[in-house]
Amino acid sequence: MTVNVEACFSNKALMMLRLMSLLLLIMVLIPGPIGAGEKATESRLDEVQRRGEKVMPFSLEQTTHVFTKTDKGGIQQVIAKAHAGAEQIWQIQAHFSKISSQFRQGDFSDPVTIHGDDMPGLATLRQAQPGQIKIEYKELPNGGQISYSTEDPRLIKAIHQWFDAQLTDHARHAISGHSLDPAHGQ
Repeated sequence: MTVNVEACFSNKALMMLRLMSLLLLIMVLIPGPIGAGEKATESRLDEVQRRGEKVMPFSLEQTTHVFTKTDKGGIQQVIAKAHAGAEQIWQIQAHFSKISSQFRQGDFSDPVTIHGDDMPGLATLRQAQPGQIKIEYKELPNGGQISYSTEDPRLIKAIHQWFDAQLTDHARHAISGHSLDPAHGQ
């Protein structure tokens, strides 16, 4: 079955999808470090990709993870690449809807399955009480987004460590984002 992506989206949404794809391409092509952590070995990247394929229903090759730190936590996005198609977008959205609900309950078992129990920041996040971190899922025209915000400096630090670890572990498929909207930190 062939899906006509243009038929699935309004002109405005399609324009936004193209703009986001262009921005991602520019960010990927600009040389420089992708994260604040150490570079992962090729064997570690392979291992994380294999584990991720068991947890994430979308294709890592057809998507990009974007991790943006904010003053109050951070924003995690998975964006389908321009050629990915509507099915990838739906899979991203279903996965993010599911895990955001799990995260609100303190269930970080999916990241543990992918990255291991000793992932930086994860132990602190798992100890947070429900509601201590505001976790909001949002559909994007080309993927999904989870925003994390808290007033607790310890949890903000844990979110930032967690993002750095994911940037390192997903280096082939992830970039560090830069908050352009001051409201993201709210």
